[in-house]
Amino acid sequence: MTHMLTGTPQLTEAGNVPSRGARIVLTAPLTEIIDHAGYFIQMSMASLPMWLEGILNKKYPKWRDVEYNDDGSARYMPAGVRVLEASLLRYYPAEDLACCYPADLEKFVGPNTRIVAVSTHNPLGVTFAAGVYTSIFGSSKQPINSHYAMELFNAIKDNPHRQGFKVIVGGSGGWQITQTNSWEKLSVDCVVEGRSESADVKKLFDKALAGEELPKQLDVAHPKDRNEILFPDKRTTFGVVEMTTGCGRRCQFCVPDLNPQIDMPKDKMMEAVRANVRDGNKQISLATEDMFIWGQVHTDTPFYFPNREALVDLYRSVCETPGVEQHVLSHSTIAPSVVDPVMIQQITEVCIDKSPIHLPYLSSHPKHKALVPLVGLETGSVRMAKQIMPSKGVPFPIEEWPSVLVRGLEVMNKNNWFPAMTLIIGNPGETDEDVRDTIDLIYEVERRGLFAFFIPSIFTPLHDTRMESKKGVAQTSELTPLQWQLMMKCWKMNLRPGQASWWAPTAWRVGALALWAWKLRKLNGPGFTWPMFMFANALPEALMARMGKIHMGRPLHIKTRKELLATIKPHQHQYLRPDTGDLPEPPNAKTPPRSQRSFISLVPSPAA
Repeated sequence: MTHMLTGTPQLTEAGNVPSRGARIVLTAPLTEIIDHAGYFIQMSMASLPMWLEGILNKKYPKWRDVEYNDDGSARYMPAGVRVLEASLLRYYPAEDLACCYPADLEKFVGPNTRIVAVSTHNPLGVTFAAGVYTSIFGSSKQPINSHYAMELFNAIKDNPHRQGFKVIVGGSGGWQITQTNSWEKLSVDCVVEGRSESADVKKLFDKALAGEELPKQLDVAHPKDRNEILFPDKRTTFGVVEMTTGCGRRCQFCVPDLNPQIDMPKDKMMEAVRANVRDGNKQISLATEDMFIWGQVHTDTPFYFPNREALVDLYRSVCETPGVEQHVLSHSTIAPSVVDPVMIQQITEVCIDKSPIHLPYLSSHPKHKALVPLVGLETGSVRMAKQIMPSKGVPFPIEEWPSVLVRGLEVMNKNNWFPAMTLIIGNPGETDEDVRDTIDLIYEVERRGLFAFFIPSIFTPLHDTRMESKKGVAQTSELTPLQWQLMMKCWKMNLRPGQASWWAPTAWRVGALALWAWKLRKLNGPGFTWPMFMFANALPEALMARMGKIHMGRPLHIKTRKELLATIKPHQHQYLRPDTGDLPEPPNAKTPPRSQRSFISLVPSPAA
């Protein structure tokens, strides 16, 4: 039984939590827990500065409303917290553990509490997109979700029982604490990097329960076998169920790709799906770094040739589970849509009716539904792509990256997939010509009438990646006029689906110019001015290009799908599906000259 509250719950004597507090309390910032206000609200909270929170409050007035179990514990938690809970339940009794919302800490933390474990993605606001957009707007560089993370850590720090328990932090944002030496500021005893299934996590919690000193930082091993991965039997935020770990494309800037490439057993995934539905979740999202590797990991076929039948069967099983009303795609790569467009069509037929996303201006679906996976574009410069992501386009050579992107997007758009594509601006060693190449690709997409939500961000040297010691653009004030143009061109195109009404373009133009005149021209320097004018449609882009103020994208030669398939290594042609068409000729199937054909035709075969 659950109930909806906006304040703190009233615990009864029938509750399972001891009045003197649970020994182990698990929590996370509120902005990383909520899921009912819409999938994109968390993206907004990671990017918008705190002073723009009112926009979200108006759009989602009940976003702080959460559901409680009868004992006052949290009805749902991020998937990472649920996996930690499942890990700990192997060793400790259920009455020792409690998952709670930040506002309810005082209800669960007491003199008996020995551990408060916090999962956080962005405690200090320095992830890929966060620092970019908060610094653009200036007066507050703290993203909304970072503000709520700080609220949580301050509540823990000020708790009257703080001396009696240890604070352990996990999640993808832990590196922000270690790199900025913020243990004391956030009142953190230990930051754990890695998955909670590790035996080292059990040893750490045993030490904390005994009141012993903890290491400031602990790196724990990632499971190498799919059977070592735990699946929680409780509701997760957004109905997240783990699908794969790792990726295999070895991009230099990526943290998840450092993990072993594992695809999860279908039966365990479906148990987790049913557990979410049982606990009241109507939405499911399969978490992955690349959905297309599932079913093809450690097989005789390279992972970048998708297992169509396995993927379609999995997504059909999820979407047809009774109680699943919504399904949202996670991350993917673009090359598989070129390799197997029939697979994209079949996945669409299975999934699109369950999509909660509607794009009336773009979608040809009867109800204007759309699928919006997260796809990495990162750069349109082949030179830069060779340096930071040489295997991003496999099985195609990275030299064909612009053609792979355009042809893949054609396939996706045809099937009402309109991906959110990330770009990195200010990579180490990036030149103006690299930026022009990326702008050229963005214009080529626009010229062909294709669409993606392009999400540019400034290079962030993430901890433990192959580029962690590299230096690029560190903040928006360092951006060149070309880099500003790339960023603003992306957002100008992103607004297209929302400008179907007659008044919207005018409203955006006037509002953008007013914001520039009031604040942004002073914050972001002279290099920002003309890109902002372009964004606001103050003048035609062609005119601004003739004036030398912006770079007008140059037309690109984009190879056909048949030409792209011919660039795949000959020994891999066997993995292409005949029903997708455009197959390259076998390596030894060249047609002989006419004179030779005539001679051969007159020679009787040995069988004759």
